[in-house]
Amino acid sequence: MFSRRQKHILLKFFSMFSVVRGYNILIVVIAQYLTSIYILAHDKPLKEVVFDINLLMLVLASAATIAAGYIINNFYDSEKDLINRPNKSKLDKLVSQNTKLSFYFVLNFSAVIMASYVSFKAVLFFSIYIFGIWFYSHKLKKLPFIGNLTSAILTILPFFAIFLYYKNFESVIFVHAIFLFLIISMRELTKDLENMKGDLLLDYKTIPIVYGENASKIMLTILVVLSSIPIYLLLHSYHVGHMYLFFYFSVILLLVFLLLLWKSKTKTHYLILHNILKFIIVAGVFSIVLINVNVVLNRI
Repeated sequence: MFSRRQKHILLKFFSMFSVVRGYNILIVVIAQYLTSIYILAHDKPLKEVVFDINLLMLVLASAATIAAGYIINNFYDSEKDLINRPNKSKLDKLVSQNTKLSFYFVLNFSAVIMASYVSFKAVLFFSIYIFGIWFYSHKLKKLPFIGNLTSAILTILPFFAIFLYYKNFESVIFVHAIFLFLIISMRELTKDLENMKGDLLLDYKTIPIVYGENASKIMLTILVVLSSIPIYLLLHSYHVGHMYLFFYFSVILLLVFLLLLWKSKTKTHYLILHNILKFIIVAGVFSIVLINVNVVLNRI
């Protein structure tokens, strides 16, 4: 059995893991490596990609920056989370704000150090990324449209770092990025619908608060329709291997999403919608291997 001190340390660990959303960071790390292997550096030997120290440094710098971003976001949203996510807030509060801020600075400093191993351009990129996350959490998050747009851009920026590293400008990459951007934009707007109570009480000027639920649902419907464009292009204009299964499955899920959206009225309903979009994103990450299931064997 664990001693009282060990239990205390374990709870602190889980609290910090909850604050930095370790599961999300793990998905991003996996996504960056799979994107590098199957899309951005598909013409390079597998070992050259997997054991590339520069790629590792970029991935670790991304993970550190994202973790720091979650910390500063948690810091500014602590009051709102007490209303919207009371159970998670109780766990998060097991670590003091001073400790969180110390981790925030350590993680950002570590990200810049790791980026410096790659190049000065990488340092500049992550410095801007760190500032962008802070400015979003401090100011932009409370603004309609700008907050949603900024959040979606910040979410896909870690992949942009890998994209710049490999300098692969194939059009299929941009189409994949547009699809991801649209799904993330839907998720951000759905989160705003889910968190309306706390946003209203703390004067966050989100789209649902300023324009209402119906207007938000219309916008989400438009985003779903727009997402059909990159899906169509990826299915009919590019070779995506067996990943076509994922895109057909996404169409079904997005239709279910639309059907439920117009019937949704409560926080629980919007949470279900949020989870549908999150599932599409996570499934998309692991479906990258379907582009060519033999790619690993052929490139060893």
